Amino acid sequence: MTSPASTPGRPGPVLALDYPMSLGVFDTYEEAQAVVDYLSDEEFPVDQCMIVGTDLKQVERVTGRLTTGRVAVGGLLSGVWLGLFVGLIFALFAPSGDALMTVVGSLFFGAFFGLVWALLGYSMTRGRRDFVSVSQVVATRYEVLTEHKLVEQARDLLDRRPGRPLS
Repeated sequence: MTSPASTPGRPGPVLALDYPMSLGVFDTYEEAQAVVDYLSDEEFPVDQCMIVGTDLKQVERVTGRLTTGRVAVGGLLSGVWLGLFVGLIFALFAPSGDALMTVVGSLFFGAFFGLVWALLGYSMTRGRRDFVSVSQVVATRYEVLTEHKLVEQARDLLDRRPGRPLS
């Protein structure tokens, strides 16, 4: 007989509990972490706990405006790095006197092609995305779970916890 944690289609034993039960739901990860930390301090087997982020949302932070100049500089620098890398590899196999020229030539070719491809790619967007951003998926709530056979012990420990009550 296999346990639910090892059935096909479910995460492996490290990321799953057999029959998890909730100890509480929290608005921040730090609150959920504090609960597990308290249980750990009380010698509770925290390897039988999970913190699960729920209600996921994607947050995108716009960091600046994207201009042709910025695209050109980015493509140029990208090309320089790639050219340097390729040039150094080619220099390993070049005759000893030609190694420096191989690296310098690869740098210039890389810079040129990086610039051209970046500007070509930017022109193909036709101004639909003229900004730079970073994005991240974050949870809006965090639930602490533990094995069903340990839930009463965990709840008893949390009832004795000083400070903020369990939500």
